[in-house]
Amino acid sequence: MGAKLAKCTLEQSNSKKQIDEVLKKFRRKLDAYPMGVCPLIVQMSLLHTSKNQTCGKCVPCRDGLPQLEELLQLVLDGEATKDTLEEIKHLAEYIRDNSDCAIGYETAGDMLEGMEVFYDEYISHIENNSCQKGTEQKLPCVALCPAHVDIPGYISLIGEKDYAGAINLIRKDNPFPTACAMICEHPCEERCRRSLIDSPLNIRGLKKFAVDQVSADTVPLPQSNVTTGKKIAVVGGGPSGLTAAYFLSLMGHKVVIYEENDKLGGMLRYGIPNYRFPKDRLEEDIKAILSTGNIDVIYNSSVGKDIPIENIHKEYHALYVAIGAQRGKGLRIEGANCGNVTSAVDMLREIGYGNYPDYSNKKVVVIGGGNVAMDCARSALRCKAEEVTIVYRRRQEDMTALASEIEGAVMEGVELMTLQAPLNIETDKSGNCTALWTQPQRIGAYDSEGRPRPVDARKEPERIPCNIILIAVGQDIISSPFEGFGMPTDGNCFVTTSECAVKELEGVFSGGDCVTGPSTVIKAVAAGKVAAFSIDEYLGYHHKVNAGIKIPDANPNNRIPTGRVNLTERKPSIRKQDFLHIENEMSYEEAMQEVSRCLRCDHYGCGVLEGGRD
Repeated sequence: MGAKLAKCTLEQSNSKKQIDEVLKKFRRKLDAYPMGVCPLIVQMSLLHTSKNQTCGKCVPCRDGLPQLEELLQLVLDGEATKDTLEEIKHLAEYIRDNSDCAIGYETAGDMLEGMEVFYDEYISHIENNSCQKGTEQKLPCVALCPAHVDIPGYISLIGEKDYAGAINLIRKDNPFPTACAMICEHPCEERCRRSLIDSPLNIRGLKKFAVDQVSADTVPLPQSNVTTGKKIAVVGGGPSGLTAAYFLSLMGHKVVIYEENDKLGGMLRYGIPNYRFPKDRLEEDIKAILSTGNIDVIYNSSVGKDIPIENIHKEYHALYVAIGAQRGKGLRIEGANCGNVTSAVDMLREIGYGNYPDYSNKKVVVIGGGNVAMDCARSALRCKAEEVTIVYRRRQEDMTALASEIEGAVMEGVELMTLQAPLNIETDKSGNCTALWTQPQRIGAYDSEGRPRPVDARKEPERIPCNIILIAVGQDIISSPFEGFGMPTDGNCFVTTSECAVKELEGVFSGGDCVTGPSTVIKAVAAGKVAAFSIDEYLGYHHKVNAGIKIPDANPNNRIPTGRVNLTERKPSIRKQDFLHIENEMSYEEAMQEVSRCLRCDHYGCGVLEGGRD
């Protein structure tokens, strides 16, 4: 009997291993699900998978899910009516309300949610027997890049050692190749089709390799168009403003940038520490942008304060407002205004100015869980802090910071205290902080944004001794001067059309963080690009920007599973003592191996179809 049981257990174990291998491949297919697929096809895929998971015990799940699949197939085949939608809805509600386990009720719930979210797609299939306009497969990396940079193109140029060509192809859509090589959050990698074989391509790493070989400011830019005689004012010399200025300049328009600081760059200069993005590398991008020849900069000028906005609006043919979100938000707790309590944004800005605080023998607490909080904590260590603790009211996996930034902070010695909500700040007789009191949290139900909500736990408050508190709970926009000018806002963010136009004001456009709220550099760049082409159209032109780069022919696919090349970093115990750049360069051999992993979907996949490279 024992031998039989052992044999059965061994067979089950072997079967589980085989199934796990199949499921691993299945998960890779989900990770690389094509962009632009019909949403109803996606729903059908999920429904089919769930149907195959049913145990057969309860009727609603066992019999109901196959019936749902048949009804959805009628919609996809163009044989359904609006009555069919009602039938799907009622059946899904029955399955959701009567199934015994999550396989049934969650699948039915997802179906109902999909019917609501994709209602127009359902109607299009019923009335037109087709998907909605614009539903077509795209190159995943290009589609997910907010600026739509030709990623397969510049990777192939890197493979040919044409680094200058790669930089110029990037600049066709994004004039910050160096900045994005250093600090981009690389959304382009999320659906990389290489995931079907092994893991996503290291796109940011390859971009960094290119700009490490050839400085961006040494690569000649495309020739500007003939002068149009039009003048555009850009308020704000950050990534969005500079991007708009770059493209408008290449189109032949005269651009004047109003910058409130004595240097350009915005949060790239005054919000991101040198260890992540050295300022001499930022200068490479800025020098290249200014070399177009049609851009003037008025420094130390605060529009809305020193210069009336109305005057600028009258003087120029168009106005682009890209002031960013450079004011830190505070906390509404007792003691938040006491001594040695500082906004993380202000602290990083001072470091950007070259004013490094001395935290020797100080215990620093950083409140927040985003990238700014990580930058703040890691900078505090480099400013000789004795101890640095990050306090966050949710779990570590709920932090909005990049996983690599969190890992880097922990490796350097930053302590994470999660599930701790700030209660109040304790002060001494001089009014300086001496401790942060927190209320322990427990994780609860999901909120409207799909994140588990923290709630107070039945535990005693905790005292965290500290000499410095840095608040990194978000950034705000100084919008009031522009509201007085007539620019509408929603929660301090300017309201614009998808073309970045302010409908209420003729010739006024806005984009970047001051419209979306604090976001990523590449999204700010994308907004600047959209604004530039919208302004060009508004002025009566339809200019094109052509890099004049020939993309190499595609080599045969490398289908051999190969490990992804990740960038290495300097030793944590050494790098935390200075602000020198932490990432090591990719070697030539590593870069060529990574280039060879690109499947050139622009040639072998949907990229060769009409609209496939958009």
